[in-house]
Formats: sequence, structure tokens, C-alpha cells
Amino acid sequence: MSMLLSISGLQSFYGVSQALYGLDLEVRRGEQIALIGRNGMGKTTLMKSIMGFIADRRGEIRLAGASTLRSAPEDIARAGVAYVPEGRGVFGSLSVVENLTMSARAGAAGQRRWTLDRVFEVFPRLHQRRLNGGHQLSGGEQQMLSIGRALMTNPDLILLDEATEGLAPLIAQEIWKTLGIIREEGIATIVVDKDHRSLSRVADRMVIMAKGEIVFDDAPAALAARPEILEKHLGV
Repeated sequence: MSMLLSISGLQSFYGVSQALYGLDLEVRRGEQIALIGRNGMGKTTLMKSIMGFIADRRGEIRLAGASTLRSAPEDIARAGVAYVPEGRGVFGSLSVVENLTMSARAGAAGQRRWTLDRVFEVFPRLHQRRLNGGHQLSGGEQQMLSIGRALMTNPDLILLDEATEGLAPLIAQEIWKTLGIIREEGIATIVVDKDHRSLSRVADRMVIMAKGEIVFDDAPAALAARPEILEKHLGV
């Protein structure tokens, strides 16, 4: 797999407060990265930094070889990155179909594999609710809609923050199944979630963050063999 995202020496700031400290991370095309750690360790800040929502960033971020450190979020999105934020960001006044079609476009390389029909195939529940407003959906349905909207941009990389937080177990299983489909499609993903066990079944690498730094980056089997790492950084 060729390199898609390369981050080196990344520092991010909220005003005078520093949130990331010289972080390095690489993501290859089609690779699925699980990003885990306690609350407040910098996971969301890293995603927002990749997406361009943190203005004060230093170091280097390269997407497909091109620097995006000074790029605006809309330019990063056009370059092939889709963001599913914590809280989902669904437009409540728009129908399911409208939420999806508003983001529909070809990918950075012109690919159009993800269409409305394809999203409905993956999420039949959304097809059933296609004429309902976003505000009429359950939390799980909103998460499906947010992921579907990201897929409609035909991205090369999806950033998924808190994939299954607050969702019923059966709905969470659908989200994990979808991540497997996304991986099979060759779309790279960085996924934040508290369920590290489920993440370890779908991810290629487990990345742990603590206090704005990466303290572990290896295969799921390597993390499973180091229970003291999980105890120290996740308390499990």
C-alpha cells in the first residue's frame, strides 16, 4: 500500500495552550487505524488538525505527497478527506436524501463508487427513513447518515470520531460491519472509539495517544500481548 497521509513533528495549539507535541503518524492507502486513549489526550485535536480546523499548527502534514498544513478545510475535503465528527453534524431540517445528496461528488481521482443507491444498500435503515428529516432519526440512524454522507464524497480517507458512542449494541454492530466494508473498498480510515476490543478486530494498527503524544503504534496482536499498556493508558 502506498503512503496516503504523512504527519511529522505536528504541534497544535488552542491559543496559548498546546495540545499536540511533535506527533508523527503515517497512514497508507486502505489502512484502518484505531485511535484510542483516555478523554482529553488529543485524539479529536489530531483529527481536527488533519482536517484543517485547528488554525495554529506547526510541523508537516502531507496528503498524497502534497502539504496541507496551510490548507483550508474545504480544500482538504476536496483533496479526498471526509470527516465524521463527534455529534454527527446532521442537518435536522433536511431529509435523509437531502443530507446525502448535498455532499455527493466525485473523489479526488474522479472515482464515483459511492452513490445514493450504494449508501442505501449498506444502510437499508436509511432507505426506509429516506424522506424523514434528520431531526426525526435516532442516534444510531444519525450516525449511519453521517457516515453515508462522508462516503458520498468518495474519499480516500475518512476520519471517524467516536464511532459508536451512545449507540445500542445492535446498531454498534452495524457500524463495525460498515467499517469492514469501507476497508474492503480501499478507503483509509482513522477511527476513534472507546471500544478498543471491537476496534482491534477491524483495525490494521492500534494507536494510543496520551497527553498530546503517540505512545503506542503497532498491530492489534502486539497490543494484546502488552496488557500493561492497556492498563496504563486505558485503565482496562
